[in-house]
Amino acid sequence: MPRDPRKVVKRTPEPDPVYNSTLVSKFINNIMRNGKKSVAQKLFYTALVLVEQRTKQEPIKIFEKAIQNVIPQIKTKSRRVGGSTYQVPVEVRPEERYALAMRWMINAARARGGKGFAQKLAGELIDAANGTGASIKKRDDTHKMAESNKAFASFKW
Repeated sequence: MPRDPRKVVKRTPEPDPVYNSTLVSKFINNIMRNGKKSVAQKLFYTALVLVEQRTKQEPIKIFEKAIQNVIPQIKTKSRRVGGSTYQVPVEVRPEERYALAMRWMINAARARGGKGFAQKLAGELIDAANGTGASIKKRDDTHKMAESNKAFASFKW
């Protein structure tokens, strides 16, 4: 956080060239490693071609549906009160929801079995759009954890 009292300007990435979507652009930026954006773009667009071949549907719609299915509503944050740490359920901010969903999907795709990241990502996108897969399980686990720690909601700050 800057010391200057002025407002911090939130930057949004330029929309991607193929689908003209900032969500796709952010997703590609999350896939990217070591500044290799062109590699990340190739992987993502290849994955969408594979999704289209497997589902015979518009791949961008499948992608958006998958993201919407993975978005978390609440999460837990550690809060130290009187010498013990509690997992306090808090609502996820709107900007953070998309970031968490994208991160979970990419990590689930990387952990998945199969050949090549594009294949893994295509599989994870299809599974997430259908309401299954590791990223959906991660969201459900997060919601379950927040639900079970509802008693500590009074420790919210």
